Amino acid sequence: MKVIGIGGAGGKIAAKMDDSAILVNVSRIELEKVEGGGERIIAPVQSTLGQFRGSRKDPEIGHDAYLTIRRRLQDIVVGGMVFSSTGGGTGNGITTGILQGISSIDDELGNQGSTIPVQDRTFFCLILPYDGMESAEYVNNSIDFMTGPLADVIDKGCTGNIVLFSNKMKFTEKIAEEQYNEMIVNSLKVFMAIPDKNENMKLLESHIDHEDFTAFIAKPFFNHFNYFDYDPSKSFGNQLKANSNPLLLDAEEPIEAMFLLEVPSGQDHTIFYDIVKYFVDCKIPPVYSVVENPDLSKPFVTVSRLYSRKPYELLDDFNKKNLELADAKVQKSLEQHVVLEKLEVNFDKEAKRAGKQKGVGDDVLATLKRIGKL
Repeated sequence: MKVIGIGGAGGKIAAKMDDSAILVNVSRIELEKVEGGGERIIAPVQSTLGQFRGSRKDPEIGHDAYLTIRRRLQDIVVGGMVFSSTGGGTGNGITTGILQGISSIDDELGNQGSTIPVQDRTFFCLILPYDGMESAEYVNNSIDFMTGPLADVIDKGCTGNIVLFSNKMKFTEKIAEEQYNEMIVNSLKVFMAIPDKNENMKLLESHIDHEDFTAFIAKPFFNHFNYFDYDPSKSFGNQLKANSNPLLLDAEEPIEAMFLLEVPSGQDHTIFYDIVKYFVDCKIPPVYSVVENPDLSKPFVTVSRLYSRKPYELLDDFNKKNLELADAKVQKSLEQHVVLEKLEVNFDKEAKRAGKQKGVGDDVLATLKRIGKL
């Protein structure tokens, strides 16, 4: 699977994911900063200045740059894995163009999106800003992106899985960017290794080959995956909840599921039935496989859940937090100014006083009273 990194954040993660990753940016300087990766593509902007300063958090600049390389880029992302941030101008703008291009693909009958072959679906890894610590511009860009082009492509069912990584843990745990990017990549590699483990390890139950895996990740849903040492003496559901992937946006109720259970040599592998029962009870019979891993001392399970939560629901917390932050900023601004003394005004007295000064009658008094009530 080709790996493509869009913008600064997307490029850095893509380069860590694959040494031959294709990196795309509007700024040559930003491209040169990225260590690793393969081919580098400059998306020209109208102003030469843009090549040095990037898109300056403006998605319109990124989208304009996308238009200069759209045919080339649309061919590249087919069947690939795209990394991009939703908050920055380059990642947001160019990825918006990619999504719009995908959603406009139609067949001979004019059907859009959903007719894209399984092997041609694009797998998206999107990095969301942490609204409590990152700039309002990043958050607002993300809101526009998710409720606009992302919502459209999901509604048309023409993309593959979408993985929503969050910067929350990076800020709350004070993790360096490079280390956090490494964590994202290592986490994703655990999930993506499912078909290879099926191919290289002894199969004990069922099978997930590359075709099965490709079909699963080609579905147009959000993907929340996690993995942990599995204790068969305890509730699988409780363990699943306790080991939610902290790098990802919280999962909702799944509509489909997949799991790979790895068991140590000689251990009873029928413990997988409890996992199957959990999902069956949730009314989502899973795709699954059980393999023997001689390097393990404990059972290890990798789980992927697909869910179809709408983008506006995903951003509900974003919006609430934005309002809280806005209120706090307004309050802080007010506290920095002198508080004016509240004046109690009797409009009847004021109206009569004004009337006497102007030498007018009751009709003007009535008007002044009405004004006072507004």
